[in-house]
Amino acid sequence: MKHNLLRARRAAGSDEAVETPKSVKLIALGASTGGTEALAALIRGLQPPLPPIVIVQHIPYGFSRLFAERLNNESDFTAAEASDGEQLQPNHIYVAPGDRQMRVRRMGSAFFVSCRGTEQVSGHCPSVDVLFDSVAEAAGAEALGVILTGMGSDGAEGLLMMRQKGARTLGQDEATSVVYGMPRAAFERGAVMRQLPLAAMSGCIMSLAHQQVLAGKDESDGQ
Repeated sequence: MKHNLLRARRAAGSDEAVETPKSVKLIALGASTGGTEALAALIRGLQPPLPPIVIVQHIPYGFSRLFAERLNNESDFTAAEASDGEQLQPNHIYVAPGDRQMRVRRMGSAFFVSCRGTEQVSGHCPSVDVLFDSVAEAAGAEALGVILTGMGSDGAEGLLMMRQKGARTLGQDEATSVVYGMPRAAFERGAVMRQLPLAAMSGCIMSLAHQQVLAGKDESDGQ
């Protein structure tokens, strides 16, 4: 797979064609219908140390705080609803407030979260596309993006942008998705490097976070 990616980058004229894949410094997750249970199961399967994790789940204001508290109680990470201007820390989880668009900004080597704006993007506030777009710009090839179960297509374009910037990208498979809408849309756009059942997602995320090369074939290339 590494050679396939390098050939693709050379064909695209990328200046990074011969570079070693960068280490993961930020993990971004997006989900909608069925996502609270999928995310909870995924997070329970993760173990520190890991980079900061930012999450957009389509959920009403108030419930986002309760969901963050649930993740905090059920996992080995410190989880909370994100606060505007907060610096992201390793082994911490930041859940987008249910009534704000959440973005990631970078200053030097540090990442910060912005929770501003109530406009709907891709039909949602918070929007997975908004988060993924910002992560693509802020972290580029140092990011890992994951799209889980959900109705519609929010997150597909943002995940594609992440992949185009060199990020590793994963999508939940149809068999384990409550609604195979968002993962399908992302996969069909070529945004997903690898589709996985939910039960395998945590292990793959930890492997990618601690290694520099994705094991297994790139499914979106049709091989």
